[in-house]
Amino acid sequence: MEALQASSLRASPLKPLQKPKFNIHFPNASRLVPRPTKKFSSITASSPTVSAPKREKDPKKRVVITGMGLVSVFGNDVDAYYDKLLAGESGIGLIDRFDASKFPTRFAGQIRGFSSQGYIDGKNNRRLDDCLRYCIVAGKKALEDADLGSDKLSKIDKERAGVLVGTGMGGLTVFSDGVQNLIEKGYRKITPFFIPYAITNMSSALLAIDLGLMGPNYSISTACATSNYCFYAAANHIRRGEAEMMIAGGTEAAIIPIGLGGFVACRALSQRNDDPQTASRPWDKDRDGFVMGEGAGILVMESLEHAMKRGAPIIAEYLGGAVNCDAYHMTDPRSDGLGVSSCIERSLEDAGVSPEEVNYINAHATSTLAGDLAEINAIKKVFKNTSGIKINATKSMIGHCLGAAGGLEAIATVKAITTGWLHPSINQFNPEPSVEFDTVANKKQQHEVNVGKTLYPFLGSTPSLNLKFIWIWRTQLGGSIFSLQAMKVCYLHVLHLLGKMMIENIDP
Repeated sequence: MEALQASSLRASPLKPLQKPKFNIHFPNASRLVPRPTKKFSSITASSPTVSAPKREKDPKKRVVITGMGLVSVFGNDVDAYYDKLLAGESGIGLIDRFDASKFPTRFAGQIRGFSSQGYIDGKNNRRLDDCLRYCIVAGKKALEDADLGSDKLSKIDKERAGVLVGTGMGGLTVFSDGVQNLIEKGYRKITPFFIPYAITNMSSALLAIDLGLMGPNYSISTACATSNYCFYAAANHIRRGEAEMMIAGGTEAAIIPIGLGGFVACRALSQRNDDPQTASRPWDKDRDGFVMGEGAGILVMESLEHAMKRGAPIIAEYLGGAVNCDAYHMTDPRSDGLGVSSCIERSLEDAGVSPEEVNYINAHATSTLAGDLAEINAIKKVFKNTSGIKINATKSMIGHCLGAAGGLEAIATVKAITTGWLHPSINQFNPEPSVEFDTVANKKQQHEVNVGKTLYPFLGSTPSLNLKFIWIWRTQLGGSIFSLQAMKVCYLHVLHLLGKMMIENIDP
């Protein structure tokens, strides 16, 4: 297909390394560096010949997305999840997992009726923290979507396949229970699984052990953008030739007393206990904080060659990246959005995408007082045509899933492209006039997506972890998806969406 062959869609070639120019004077440098005591003869024709390394013309391998899997408040099926989003249903309700009656916030996007049957054996299922269970189920579902069920998975080179699934909070239930046992019963009552299941890399480790994948394996924990950091790092492993396939994304299960209490202490959460389903209301004048959510969102990423060789369906192609930092404050965002907007501009340039091509943004939009508008200010700096862009907020229905947010919202964005329908931003009752964009208020819209997707995490009235992350996708029709998620370091993913085309019809 011409789309994959277009040079403008390929990652930019690496620039030749340049010797840095330094003008640093060390007065006593001659005394610090010992003079050689022996002269070495130059290499002659009789010296052993060393052949030049073989290099690809384009050192950046092409990376494609071939599968998606999730665990969400709307269930474990990608299509059912997006159908619920399109219908404008809220997954927010009163917490019944524990007694939350003494908390000022008593509701969340709590997952109910979760079953890991068929994916985790009974003994391990009883031991595992939900954070780990969500990861394993979502990861295996992503493999199924990528046409890599157990029989077919055994046919790939498992030493060239890795796992990179992160979490913002880790095995919080195991950790909390361990501390409680220590205080009440002493150290002898701490489970031997306390340390292994509490550390953040165990989600990647257990999934790899289960599947026998021996490639790169670790986790990244970067708050709200954890999933996206994992996507970025996984793609780089493939591009450098260290792996042919990576399972990447994020998982989170923090709706327990210590998790809820921690965010309450930050004054980050909505306290609309009388009507939880309307509590998450991004860009509404009466918003009062975000709503906690949980789940997992995972992608299967492969080199194009590997995907073609096994006849995989391709959903997207990864193209490149860019990084920067606000260098402003540990928790507060710049109100003018300068750090974010400059990263957007660099990302668009790296992707070969103009701001005019972007016509949809899936925003981070957490329903916080400062965060929602700071994100809008950054977007306005780059995208001048506010009337030509539609924005929606997935968190208005599923809550803020923390480390899993980027994964779940990336899946929602891909579904927007492949279906041609944008899910609504619900609870738009009294909109902020300064937003100026069409927020797809309360009702889904049919839209030929040239998508921009932005995620920019903040915390309540003391906003922001000041973290940023950017993706750009390009649709088969030439439009672009833009995605920005807040992180300490900003970087960009560029993807070329190919719809549901069969890979055997694509000429690389």
